[in-house]
Amino acid sequence: MSAIYPPPPSEAVYLDEQDRDPVGRTVMAEVPVTLPQHPKKTKPQTPQEAIDEFWNKFTTKAPGKATTVIPQNEYAEKAARRSVKAVGANTQTSYEEAAAVCRAKVAKIVKECRRVNQKYRDPHFDLEFDLKWGSRDTLESLCNTKGKPDSQFMPKSIKRVVDIFDDPKFYIDSPTANDVRQGRNGDCWLLAALCTLSNKPTLIEKLCVARDEQVGVYGFVFHRDGEWISEIIDDKLFLTKPDFDDSFLERMLWEDRERINSEEQYRKAYQSGSGALYFAQCEHENETWLPLLEKAYAKAHGDYTSIEGGYTGEGIEDLTGGVTSELYATDILDREYFWKEELMKVNDEFLFGCSTGMWGASWGERKGIVENHAYSVMKAVDIDGQRLVLLKNPWGKGEWKGAWSDGSKEWTAEWLLKLNHRFGDDGNFWISYDDLLRKYQAFDRTRLFGPEWRVTSLWTTLSVPWTLDYHDTYFTFSLAKTGPVVILLSQLDDRYYRGLEGQYQFELNFRLHKNGQEDYVVRSISPYCQTRSVNVELELEEGEYTVLLKINATRNMEVLPIEEVVRNNARDRRDKLVAVGMSYDLAHSKGKVIETPEEKQARKEAEKRKKENERKELRKKIMEGRRERHYLRVKEHNKHQERREKAKAKARAKKAARAERVRAKAAERGEGQSSENEQAEQETEKHAPVLSPRPTPEPDDSKKESTSDSSADPAIDTPSAESDKSSAHLSLKSEEKSADPGELKPDDKSDSDKVKGITQPASEDLKGETPESDEDDAPRRDKEMEEYEESSSSDESDISSVSEISDRALDIALKSRANAPLPPPPPPPPVGPPEEEDEFEKNPWNAVATVGLRVYYKVSDEEKDEEIVKLRVIRPNPYAKDKKGKGDKAGEKEDSDEDEDADENADENEVDKQEEPKSSKGLDVDDSSKDATLEGNHEQRKKSIMSLIPPTN
Repeated sequence: MSAIYPPPPSEAVYLDEQDRDPVGRTVMAEVPVTLPQHPKKTKPQTPQEAIDEFWNKFTTKAPGKATTVIPQNEYAEKAARRSVKAVGANTQTSYEEAAAVCRAKVAKIVKECRRVNQKYRDPHFDLEFDLKWGSRDTLESLCNTKGKPDSQFMPKSIKRVVDIFDDPKFYIDSPTANDVRQGRNGDCWLLAALCTLSNKPTLIEKLCVARDEQVGVYGFVFHRDGEWISEIIDDKLFLTKPDFDDSFLERMLWEDRERINSEEQYRKAYQSGSGALYFAQCEHENETWLPLLEKAYAKAHGDYTSIEGGYTGEGIEDLTGGVTSELYATDILDREYFWKEELMKVNDEFLFGCSTGMWGASWGERKGIVENHAYSVMKAVDIDGQRLVLLKNPWGKGEWKGAWSDGSKEWTAEWLLKLNHRFGDDGNFWISYDDLLRKYQAFDRTRLFGPEWRVTSLWTTLSVPWTLDYHDTYFTFSLAKTGPVVILLSQLDDRYYRGLEGQYQFELNFRLHKNGQEDYVVRSISPYCQTRSVNVELELEEGEYTVLLKINATRNMEVLPIEEVVRNNARDRRDKLVAVGMSYDLAHSKGKVIETPEEKQARKEAEKRKKENERKELRKKIMEGRRERHYLRVKEHNKHQERREKAKAKARAKKAARAERVRAKAAERGEGQSSENEQAEQETEKHAPVLSPRPTPEPDDSKKESTSDSSADPAIDTPSAESDKSSAHLSLKSEEKSADPGELKPDDKSDSDKVKGITQPASEDLKGETPESDEDDAPRRDKEMEEYEESSSSDESDISSVSEISDRALDIALKSRANAPLPPPPPPPPVGPPEEEDEFEKNPWNAVATVGLRVYYKVSDEEKDEEIVKLRVIRPNPYAKDKKGKGDKAGEKEDSDEDEDADENADENEVDKQEEPKSSKGLDVDDSSKDATLEGNHEQRKKSIMSLIPPTN
């Protein structure tokens, strides 16, 4: 079956009201024809086309990231509502709230345990269950690599504190750096941070806010992602040796001789005191604060494996709520300033740590200094011209063997008294300032915040492109007073949802701009190692500021995507996945993008424009179809007219012949009858039938508006004969309902017969007859001809116009389009070798980061209730129009040129206001490509460069 005006493959044909009754409107979905597929002949690409095609496949068309691992997590929704608005608070407020919550938790647990007369057992971090049943959830993180790594931790037993220590004490003479001994975990960075904290009184004591040793419950608080959290644990700890009854070999060796109580003696030898612990331990045999704090920190991050490897500065941040900067010995500009203004203030405004092997390329030790290891800066002194620094090895052993080391020639009795030092391999050693800068590559400097500091923070989530540039999403804040400010940009700490961190790692940078100024005020310096955050400290004037973000993403294809990790662990490690997934969901709830009223209004307007555009497009398509069908009807009408004129001419000829025969007969009969014959001839001529085809009838719709459409428009191309025939067929098929009852059904004949059967209704009656054979039937045929000519003139008036589609009919057509059935799937590909899928198209670039900005500022007692900083995030609105008014950024078209002008005038001021801070967006001054981007003539470009030079006083 041939068809005229075939729709696009995914479109449907909508019959308009001119051709069908609107109430009975139907949708005809085109069925694709299955054709044999042949190998495509690829057209050679230009190099530019090949590159463009590659980048088109490289980046995903639907950027996004899983924000919840646990389905329908209502807790994450509640947490998200807390993080919507940036509210300033004192830096101590979050700690006080977390400590109060922690105390309430411990009190409730103690009450419950005393009521049932049982010690506390932590169901969320149960060491004994893990070891006995082999689940290892407290030891191992979720595996996110293709091959599962071998576990390094092999503890043998678990006992409670009261069963390990003969006389357990949480603190013995307060916590000090000398208490710290690292266990079998690679968390030297955390223990170095604890050593550093021990130099400033009360810092470690603030971490454990509540405990009940008798019940066996302990409550700790830690700082995470800008706020303090609480963590509750029981008093069970891992041991290095198995229980006496669980180890056949140890029991046999221990019972090789007669003992009074072999089991008790075995316990005292192998399972008693700090030395029996598998992980961190205190130096004193009965002190317990360190292993319990390490356990709480491991629980807060999921397991013991998750706290392996790190940086001292990050540990200090988590234990104090401070802000850490990473400094490198080779980058220090003024060593004198660094000594006097920074190192000499250790344990006052700052805490310091130092580390070796920054690049991780060396192992072993250099003169007693261990490579890839973290140390604590305990003290810095300047005595008698000697600049000396006291360092602490968290191992509790292993010391520097150079100048000022234990037993070196520099030591005298006088110096021992001055520095209050004693020799011994306890991990404490002195080193000169010059040797410190030579032997240690990186320093972690953590600024501490007292009650005079306030903080305002806000989080957001953004898609990071492969190209490295300043992002379209940025932060703005207003500062109400001039003073010292610390600005920190951070990403989520993925340590506490280890295994679900995904394939992408992010490196943060930002620039601070003051609105109205061309150059930036300051920019952050990207660290090599501690990529969790970057910060700057400066004196800032009051005013409006913009923080532009530059985020560099790198992808590790050896790491599995989050969705695959969830799939791999959902069946076998459900409890672990639920625990880590909850941490993941709560973390990402901070950056959940919640639609603002302005964005909601813009979205609704965009949806309205989209519907109007769809409506307009459908109206245009229907009217085009009507005009095309009208053109074909006019063309067919003209053909009918030509055939009718020919039929009339033929009828005249027959009439003349018949009149001649009548006259001849009259002549034979006599002249007397001539007058009667002439009169009869006149009557016959008056009623002579004209056999001509009948044109297609048109429905009478006088209520609709009509616009004239000339049938002889020279601008319209005339279709071929075959196209005309097919066109008439489609037009007539759509007019089936309005056809006369006497017409033949279109489906009963071929295409040509259909037209013939409808346009020549009288042909069956005249078949086999001629006017000569039935002259008496002439009056009847004359009457039919008159009726036909009247209907033809009516049809001619209807065919001279095209009616507009009504709004109601258009609504029905839109509804029909929405409910139209989907087209059948494409035919299967030809048999042959499968086409290899492009690796970038299969797994495109899709980096999404959750980042937060924190602004710390000092306030006086009178200003503590004032809102000094107002912080907000500016995101590109995908529904907003551009300045030219060409529709939404998603690519929608405007309704008309008049709408474009109106929208441009309406939105221009608003867009300019929003984009104003981003006028400074661009390349950094030390990027050599910046020279090519400068605009204007030579003098203007020179002026742009000179404006970057700060004024000299």
